[in-house]
Amino acid sequence: MDFLLIALAAAAAEPATDPQAESEPDVIVIGSREPIQAQESVMPVTTVEAREDRPGPYVPIAADALRGLPGISVSVSGPRGSQTQVRIRGAEANHTLLFVDGIRFNDPAAGNEARFELLGIDGVMRIDVIRGPQSALWGSEAIGGVVGVHMVSVTDKPSLEALAEYGSLDSSRVSEVASTSEGKVELTAVAARFGSEGFDSFDGTGDRDGFENRSAGLMAVFRPSDSIKLGAVGHWVDGESEYDGLDPVTFRRGDTADSTRNRIGAVRGWAQADHGAWTGMVEASYLDSSNRNLLADAPLNRTAGSRLALGGQLTRETGRHRVTLAAEHQDEHFQARDQSFFGATDQDRSRSLDAGVVEWAADWRSWLRTDVAIRHDSFSAFRDATTLRAGATVKPVRRLSLLAAYGEGIAQPSFYDLYGFFPGSFAGNAALKPERSVEWQAGIHWDGRVSLRLDAFRAKLKDEIVDVFDPATFSSTTANASGTSRRRGIEAGAEFRVGSDGKLMFYYTWLDAEERQVAGGLAVREVRRPRHSASLVGYKWFGPVQLSARIVYVGSRRDLDFDAFPAREVVLGDYLLASASLDWKISKTLEAFVRTENAFDERYQDVFGYRTAGRTVNAGLRIRLGR
Repeated sequence: MDFLLIALAAAAAEPATDPQAESEPDVIVIGSREPIQAQESVMPVTTVEAREDRPGPYVPIAADALRGLPGISVSVSGPRGSQTQVRIRGAEANHTLLFVDGIRFNDPAAGNEARFELLGIDGVMRIDVIRGPQSALWGSEAIGGVVGVHMVSVTDKPSLEALAEYGSLDSSRVSEVASTSEGKVELTAVAARFGSEGFDSFDGTGDRDGFENRSAGLMAVFRPSDSIKLGAVGHWVDGESEYDGLDPVTFRRGDTADSTRNRIGAVRGWAQADHGAWTGMVEASYLDSSNRNLLADAPLNRTAGSRLALGGQLTRETGRHRVTLAAEHQDEHFQARDQSFFGATDQDRSRSLDAGVVEWAADWRSWLRTDVAIRHDSFSAFRDATTLRAGATVKPVRRLSLLAAYGEGIAQPSFYDLYGFFPGSFAGNAALKPERSVEWQAGIHWDGRVSLRLDAFRAKLKDEIVDVFDPATFSSTTANASGTSRRRGIEAGAEFRVGSDGKLMFYYTWLDAEERQVAGGLAVREVRRPRHSASLVGYKWFGPVQLSARIVYVGSRRDLDFDAFPAREVVLGDYLLASASLDWKISKTLEAFVRTENAFDERYQDVFGYRTAGRTVNAGLRIRLGR
């Protein structure tokens, strides 16, 4: 590891080239209702390239690529494959909205959270993260920000990439990505499997807790003419994870034989047409999810959810102005079944929403750009909500950008918050209101041989949904807090090229996130949000060999020990997580690689009571044909 850092530092002394002269800016799909270039966004954007020019080691899970990015904190409840929560700017895990190739991928049967533990990196071309409230564009769950995952693009000629690896903890991984185009048709197919025998997540002396993830994806695009595009995409992810749950006698965490099986399948179809200054698009998507919990292979309970989304939008560009009108309709369904309570928690629930969006983006001058969006959501189960997002970018000189933005966000209560039920321990609250957030932010960005970013934000969250415990009945429910939760932070970053085939990136985040459940009451730090976090990422080619390294620092965090009654506050220590990889291009088509994770063998916890893996090493081969 020391050798890798020394090599990267030495390479940094080479003359840097201008990255803008080498490639066109990335197109960001989630920063506006219409695709825009990253430099046009009035909100801070971070992009992770997941293919050949990937910044850092070739990690297998998308959440690993997000760890250490500005404003992001990642919490994994034990071994890989366990519940993985991604929080942006101190917001809750269900305040991060995930899109996978345009499909809203948050799971309605799992508290509206995005299932990052199921999302692999194979077949992914790019991951975009937009920080700050985006509900005026995309609706509920977009309080902290939006993550967009995009499948690999089609190449000019047929191509195939296959990968196989094996390593520590009896982990293995295989994947294939195939892409082709024939006339007016483009096709991309992805299939992957990743698993491990794991380790004991309880105290290190019990049985191993392993996992297995499987995924597949298919995208087809048909272009009957230069002005018409028809497309369809489908994704299927499936995972099984073993974990240590609650001892049925002591009701405390123990070395149990619990496991969970999760599946999400989703499809989307769209049609787009251009005519002069007009662009129209209609789309439909459907997501179906299933989550089953078992003890020693005996069923305990299960939840299932579905979401049907219909939408359309019409855009007109006139000179330097672009106006977009959009409409959406969503139907969500939730089902719960159990065996452990003899069906007492069984239920079927449904809800819907209709929404309208107006966005106006304008380039007033070469140095001034504004983007304003307003959205109205009409909920079947809650009071209607209207959200606003407004931002401006000023360029006083060529490479300097000043950003300022205001955004509002909302998050619907989950089906579990509303209707969840466990006899004698928990009952939902059907009278809950959606959570609401407002945020102000400002930034200064410099793009050149060295790119520099500095962003600051301040946010308020009202009607936060919290758990309420009744000591008289020993049961709990949910409620909207009467107090206001406040979050503020600073995000800094620096990126520069190392020669023509390398890059170094440094990110730092300072976060102050507090929740106040009762108006006028005590404000306490939010759990699992580090006050300080940073990362250093770099890669560099040396002939046929690429060296990559990533070091992530996560500061101390507050958490809760639920084995105590009532739950007591604990502090999780800070840690330094290092990973590195070496890739060797043996030939034009064959590449060998070895990667190590947690290279310093750090002993740390993301969530109290759940052990994490020590140092691991994996090696494999990658074959590329047609590229």
